[in-house]
Amino acid sequence: MILVSPDCFSTSYSSMLFSRNPMLSSQLCFTIKRTIQSRRLCIASSLITSPDSFEVGRLIGSYGFMNITSYSAGGMDFEYSGGQLKIQDVGEGSVKIRLYEGRIAQGALRGTPVVLKVYPGQRAGGIEADKMAANELNAHALLQSSSQGKCQNLLMLVGGFETKTGEQWLAFRDGGKYSAADYAKVTSEKNSKSIAIKESSWNRFDQEQTIKRRRYFVIKLLQGAITGLAYMHDHDRLHQSLGPSSVVLNTIAEREAPYLVPRLRDLAFSVDIRISNLEDGLWSFSEGLWRRAIAAGASTPMEKQAFGIADDIYEAGLLLAYLAFVPFCEAGIVDTLSLQRLLENTFRLDLEAMRE
Repeated sequence: MILVSPDCFSTSYSSMLFSRNPMLSSQLCFTIKRTIQSRRLCIASSLITSPDSFEVGRLIGSYGFMNITSYSAGGMDFEYSGGQLKIQDVGEGSVKIRLYEGRIAQGALRGTPVVLKVYPGQRAGGIEADKMAANELNAHALLQSSSQGKCQNLLMLVGGFETKTGEQWLAFRDGGKYSAADYAKVTSEKNSKSIAIKESSWNRFDQEQTIKRRRYFVIKLLQGAITGLAYMHDHDRLHQSLGPSSVVLNTIAEREAPYLVPRLRDLAFSVDIRISNLEDGLWSFSEGLWRRAIAAGASTPMEKQAFGIADDIYEAGLLLAYLAFVPFCEAGIVDTLSLQRLLENTFRLDLEAMRE
């Protein structure tokens, strides 16, 4: 049974979230008091479905998450303080995610393509996997229930269920099989191939058009990603896992850039930054963020909220740097972590020096 982080639901209801009993989910909305907390539970419960609601296709792939285990400089650990730079020691997390193609098998949306995201059960992924699945479901439920309407730059969740083995399955509308990381990898490999076969630049006009198309594609990709992030911030939610792999693309063909729709995914580590939540101290997956916020001098809930948003924007800046370099370079020359270390340690956050 899934366990839910405190900033998602009160603990008395957490064990009910992924119940396989459909009557339980429907009765909750009528028996709980009409408070903000119960409204949030009803929103998430409306997305609880059964395994029979979906048909599962082929395996798309799998991926994991990186854990920041410590901060160090020159081999020596030190405490973070305002203005002091850091190198992140990164390790691989224990939770392995699988992705499958699929489609909706029942109801008005029958036949609609979906991507099924599978979190391992507690035996394989521990309690952390259940908490991540619950946090992601809750984040999408709240963002999709906004009175401002849905954001096209966020992946849409259509349902979720738990299997008999304890795995948590989340079903998203198929927004594309590619990520910004896939686009950058394919493009950089094309660059390397062109250099390897010594393609001459006899047609300078064609070369210029290629660069223009690539620039337009990258700019539109970034605009979509930032629009999705701004929507989350407007609804008091941090992403906290923004990177090239967390931006889904419906195409990686640069000639199809006018039809490109980037969408953010991977909200398992998203953080609720409503003032009431920060005042209550109901945190999940964000202890490190708030420790850094306090060390930087953020003491009030509003200051912590501003620090969290700034932290997300910093990640967006690293995404911008990645897309400004990797698609225009040969394969393997630069990656996300090397760019971050170059920016933080070599150039000490001096953007003008880095441009030079």
